[in-house]
Amino acid sequence: MKIALSTMGTFHSFDLARELHAQGSLAAIFTGYPRFKLKNEQLPAHLIRTFPWVHTPYMAFKGKDALGRKVVRAWEQLDRTTFDRHVVRSMPDCDVFVGLSSSTLYSGQEAQRRGARFVCDRGSSHIREQDALLREEHELWGQPYEGIDPRVVDREEAEYDSADCITVPSTFNLRTFVSRGISPDKVRRLPYGVNLGKFHPTAPPGEGRFDVLFAGGMNLRKGVPYLLQAYQALAHPRKSLTFAGSPSPDLISLMRERGLWPQEARVLGHVPQDQLKHLMSRSHVMVLPSIEEGLALVQAQALACGCPVIGTGHTGAEDLFEDHEQGFIVPIRQSDAIAQRLQQLADDPGLRAEMSRKALIRVRSAGGWRDYGMQARHLYQELMR
Repeated sequence: MKIALSTMGTFHSFDLARELHAQGSLAAIFTGYPRFKLKNEQLPAHLIRTFPWVHTPYMAFKGKDALGRKVVRAWEQLDRTTFDRHVVRSMPDCDVFVGLSSSTLYSGQEAQRRGARFVCDRGSSHIREQDALLREEHELWGQPYEGIDPRVVDREEAEYDSADCITVPSTFNLRTFVSRGISPDKVRRLPYGVNLGKFHPTAPPGEGRFDVLFAGGMNLRKGVPYLLQAYQALAHPRKSLTFAGSPSPDLISLMRERGLWPQEARVLGHVPQDQLKHLMSRSHVMVLPSIEEGLALVQAQALACGCPVIGTGHTGAEDLFEDHEQGFIVPIRQSDAIAQRLQQLADDPGLRAEMSRKALIRVRSAGGWRDYGMQARHLYQELMR
């Protein structure tokens, strides 16, 4: 069985490609990245097919805001369609074609014309569900939201219709497809592998303190305001809040206007993984209050450092840990629920220590990328049958 992959960037597709290559099943992987960016991907050069002529300039160009949204969206549309048509022209012989959603309509249909199975790989919730959740969130906070380009929505839904199978990384994602009318038989949960080799406890959290960590991009999609509301309600004489990940001056300004930004908050920006493990180890809890996600593996990384997690049901948390065991799973937009769980951990160091112990046990059962590759290959064999 030969499998071809297509992705505009790298994402998890190259992790899958390495595992398929190790099994002797990789026909090729197509990407919009230039070859020099892929020298560390540990794949033979002849199996990597690059088409960087539209995507690379788009990613590298820093002045998009000056072009206006209409021009930028046209560029994004050109990027997807030209890449997709390139894959059509260069399609290798394969039994299964796996394309990351929004840039795989024509190539997936071409693979089917040649007798292959077409798998649409969607890394998040159904695109209409994603758009609806983000639209609601921006309206709640009085912020403008342009919405996902309707052309992208139409293209993705055409891919969903055409595909023999749709894969998603989390149970939450799967439910959004079923609720939008896609047959449960067509959508399969294929959770990403977790590479936890770099994550382990390095130092215990400080005694007499309560240090809260957020890891990820700072935006409304990640539910940052609800964490701030919960933190504001937390009663502890030596509490702290740290943000690790891409900062948002606009969001910080909005939160200051609403009286939610704590003076003691630390914004670190991007933190390399070899430093992130120290930050996670020294934190008493990590909170990820996202409104919409695919599968946030940063939760597994925190657990591997012995740091309990409070995550919403839209983060893929239920696929990574058990509620009330290694952390807590709360509904979206429920700052009171987050505050209750923060207070519970702050007031009961013994509970926090027990959750930390259980977290370290839990991550031992986490599947790595080899498991992901084996599950994917098994799914593709089912489709062939």
